[in-house]
Amino acid sequence: MKRLILTSPSGLSLTRSGLAEVAITSGFRFVGGPLPPLGELETYFGLRSDQDPVGHWSHWSTRSQWPQDARARRDLALIEFCEPYEIVELWFDPDPNDQLQLIWLLDHFRAYPAMAAKLKLRLVAFALSTLHETWRGWNEVPLINIRPADLETASICWQAYRAATPEACFDALCRDLSGFPLLRPALLDLLQELPWSRSGLGATELRLLELIAAGFMGTNGLFYLRGFGQRAVFTDMEIGTLLQGLAHGPQPAIAGLDDELRVIAPENLRARMEAYRRSRLSLTEFGEAVLAHKEDFSRHNPIDRWWGGTHLTNDNLWRWSPTLVKH
Repeated sequence: MKRLILTSPSGLSLTRSGLAEVAITSGFRFVGGPLPPLGELETYFGLRSDQDPVGHWSHWSTRSQWPQDARARRDLALIEFCEPYEIVELWFDPDPNDQLQLIWLLDHFRAYPAMAAKLKLRLVAFALSTLHETWRGWNEVPLINIRPADLETASICWQAYRAATPEACFDALCRDLSGFPLLRPALLDLLQELPWSRSGLGATELRLLELIAAGFMGTNGLFYLRGFGQRAVFTDMEIGTLLQGLAHGPQPAIAGLDDELRVIAPENLRARMEAYRRSRLSLTEFGEAVLAHKEDFSRHNPIDRWWGGTHLTNDNLWRWSPTLVKH
């Protein structure tokens, strides 16, 4: 049986495990910044162009491991590439960005009912990045069919996340999401990253303040030691950006973050990581007050970040209470 896997970058090892002859991933991140423009997302799904080969779906996959007939079809649109396969399995783990990639793909497949009928979802309740290439436990991962109603639900949730306010995404929590058991917790995690009503900070920002108050002076623990209760919404560099927002505003909540981070280019990851490692963090008096919910961070500092399609600013500040409130 010819089997294709659509997955996140964490799932590339599934090809090496022998489960499928081809695994295709996407390098897009849908959290931690503005959403990719629609043109970029359409380029990913379409025919490969010599003008923009990097944006095409085939660029994100390990083509050297593909069988020859698959490599010969790498310039096709994704739907056309999928046609010869009897089953197209979707492997996305509980990470919120994985779940967003899942509903984004299903939103695209919804327009192709014949191809959508081949889709099956693996309920991956673990981090795909932890898999070793010798892993053979795929029969232990539940496999369920994707129904037309599930495609509609996925599309509604994806469009809700793309909307200019988080209201539709909040409303999606009341929908029947039983076809995607991992989606509701992911959406809830994302909504909790909106500024909280009593502090003006999202859940991860508050957790960073808690850890620093508990004695985590270095950034290494804040980036990597998930066992200490850090949330799993953001990558290490995205957590670094959150730290900068907490440390480099007019009224900082954190002291000790290396000042060179103000001028190091975002793409210079090595220099930025060295600056993070030099940092020795502590809470300011204001940070202690924010952590105690006695001060509101957003009333003293500019807010300028993205939550899905929502541009959060001081004048457009949607808060989590744990109900949704606009101030």
